[in-house]
Amino acid sequence: MKKRIHEVELFIKYPNEVQNELLPWLTYRARNTKFGKEYGFEEIKSYNEFKNRVPLHSYEEIYPYIDQLLKGEQNILWPTEIRWFAKSSGTTNDRSKFIPVSDEALEDCHFKGGKDLLSIYLHNNPESRLFTGKNLSIGGSQQVNQFDNNSNSYYGDVSAVIMKNLPFWVQIIRTPSLEIALMDEWERKIEAMAQATIKEDVTSLSGVPTWTIVLLQRILEITGEKDISQVWPNLELFIHGAVSFTPYRHLFEDIIKSPRMNYVETYNASEGFFGIQDQSDSDEMLLMLDYGIFYEFIPIEESDNEQPKTLLLDQVELDQVYEVVISTNAGLWRYRIGDTIRFTSLNPFRIKISGRTKHFINAFGEELMIENAEKAIAIVNEQTNVTIDNFTAAPKYLSHGKSGAHEWVIEFAQEPDDLEAFADLLDQELRRLNSDYDAKRQKDIALGRLIIHKAPKGTFYNWMRSRGKLGGQNKVPRLSNSREYVEDLLKHMY
Repeated sequence: MKKRIHEVELFIKYPNEVQNELLPWLTYRARNTKFGKEYGFEEIKSYNEFKNRVPLHSYEEIYPYIDQLLKGEQNILWPTEIRWFAKSSGTTNDRSKFIPVSDEALEDCHFKGGKDLLSIYLHNNPESRLFTGKNLSIGGSQQVNQFDNNSNSYYGDVSAVIMKNLPFWVQIIRTPSLEIALMDEWERKIEAMAQATIKEDVTSLSGVPTWTIVLLQRILEITGEKDISQVWPNLELFIHGAVSFTPYRHLFEDIIKSPRMNYVETYNASEGFFGIQDQSDSDEMLLMLDYGIFYEFIPIEESDNEQPKTLLLDQVELDQVYEVVISTNAGLWRYRIGDTIRFTSLNPFRIKISGRTKHFINAFGEELMIENAEKAIAIVNEQTNVTIDNFTAAPKYLSHGKSGAHEWVIEFAQEPDDLEAFADLLDQELRRLNSDYDAKRQKDIALGRLIIHKAPKGTFYNWMRSRGKLGGQNKVPRLSNSREYVEDLLKHMY
């Protein structure tokens, strides 16, 4: 692990060189694949040639190649055999995505990311006793790929794909058993996980905050304790990702009182492992540059253009929002993953996730990003001593001479004394954080003050269950330009 810290320091020192060496390696490896032959990888000698030959791809545009892989064909996008697919539902689209996962992506990206996370954590916390106990992993489920008549491949949540392929020495230090961890019925799984792990010496947790908190609350119910530290006295680390931790931090701190508790964020998606929180005093993430992923970035204002401009790492600027484009050692070529990030540091390259290209509200030119919403909620929560379990928001459009608004459905863990006063504060904070939102709010002409519906406890859980979206990589959609989610939730409430 100390050796790996030195390697991380090398790509921090020479980021552009590492990325520039990676692209020709990727195209050379894939030159004889179906995709490589179609786009003349054999003849590509520079990034400009690569950019001019290979178009940007959305999932829908690259899907015809993935469909062939799902049906058992090989050497389509990447030369080595594809036996696993990470299934993702995304956050703004109900359709499942199947992302190919090669052996190289598992070993040199996902597994490497996990090892690097531990290396960095132990480097920052030399007194850690992490390895004296077990890691409790809250993953998804996996199943045989039904699209392949020979049933030679599998798909599942990326966490399940990783768990199923972990080396034996990692299996020894994790809990619960794979049989329980990969159960597909989420409610039974939570109960089984709780019962199986209560008596273990758990020193670390990893998973999506939403479902981790459900598990911890169930363990407290079973044990009658009020503090998880009384169940697992050596617990010191929660590794989280997939959704913002900001709205959940209070919930965790309320039930894990240990002063030794640490929280580390990762950016590990179905498409690859991208970032690790490398500083104890900051939630920025170090962009990991030697995982077989070549990065390009689209300035957010170019995102909807037919042929958007793309930038390389040495062309990005601080505090600008970019859409992420990747070419990977699993055969995703100039693939638009749908996430947006901003750079908080250029030496080294550190990032924060700012949202998704389809995960914002821009019905009135206000361009409200998820980052704005979550930051505003965190500030208002602290001001009012309120805790939010879940929320989603959508535009309420102008009608019959009335101004539009943003309509929120919020499920509170700790409710505000005055809902309207809370709404005023949240609206004011959004105006402070987003100048476009503030401009559209002037005199309520286009956009009136936001509307909040207080959801009864359990509303979001029951709604996700009704959609078959409990657990794993499924996340509550936070912001949407469509009213689909808000309308559906309101039907559950009234």
